[in-house]
Amino acid sequence: MIRRFCQVDVFGDGGITGNPLAVVLDGDGLDPAAMQAFATWTNLSETTFLLRPTRPEADYRVRIFTATSELPFAGHPTLGSAHAWLDTGGVPRDRGEIVQECGVGLVRLRWDGERLAFAAPPRRRSGPLDEAHLALAEAALGMPRTDWVDHEWGDNGAPWMMVELADAGSVRRAWVDSTQLGRHDHLGLVGRDDAGYAYEVRGVVADLEDPVTGSLHASVAQWLRGRGVVPADYVATQGSQVGRHGEVFVHDDGEEIWIGGRTLTVISGEVRL
Repeated sequence: MIRRFCQVDVFGDGGITGNPLAVVLDGDGLDPAAMQAFATWTNLSETTFLLRPTRPEADYRVRIFTATSELPFAGHPTLGSAHAWLDTGGVPRDRGEIVQECGVGLVRLRWDGERLAFAAPPRRRSGPLDEAHLALAEAALGMPRTDWVDHEWGDNGAPWMMVELADAGSVRRAWVDSTQLGRHDHLGLVGRDDAGYAYEVRGVVADLEDPVTGSLHASVAQWLRGRGVVPADYVATQGSQVGRHGEVFVHDDGEEIWIGGRTLTVISGEVRL
């Protein structure tokens, strides 16, 4: 069956510098095995499939797949899927917001004419890393925890082990031994930046370093705002170590933390699935 397809750049700086996302617009009727097979074939960090919603409040439903498994939530697939839905004629029930249905439930999005932003979902796990995961992060970083600034769980569907280092330079210089990470281990690094951005971020999953990671930035923002170490509005960057230049715009309106970025359709056409 021929289905509409596009590839979207998410969290770029205005060019093609962010994280690419494959989107199948007509996902209804595909079984999960076919979705997973196509996501593996695209060889991108994530591929999404848009479907009719099952909840009356939602505008659309999305299923999110990495090359190896399905995720209940991810940030750049949320922005990229909303962009693709709008770009191909989707009209929100509420003109002020878009409501996405996914594995973690309903996720709200807003569009200001330049950027899309999603409301950061609640963390399903927070607090300091346990001893086993501290040891895992130490082994992967080759750096004792005494050299870290802080650490915290950031599980909002993707179970991020967040580690704050001394500064952005430390984040950029860190060499992550991905052989120490298991298939489902997610390591996020964050460090204060003094060169135009509030923080530099890196996200590593097993043997993959993600170019720009919305779910990680959502948890980082909740963590840093909770500690009072960042203002209500700031911009972070990610991707320097994989040849990208992502920009993530964070806004805390006092009730929700919004994670925003630019989105751009780069490829559009059809796919046979």
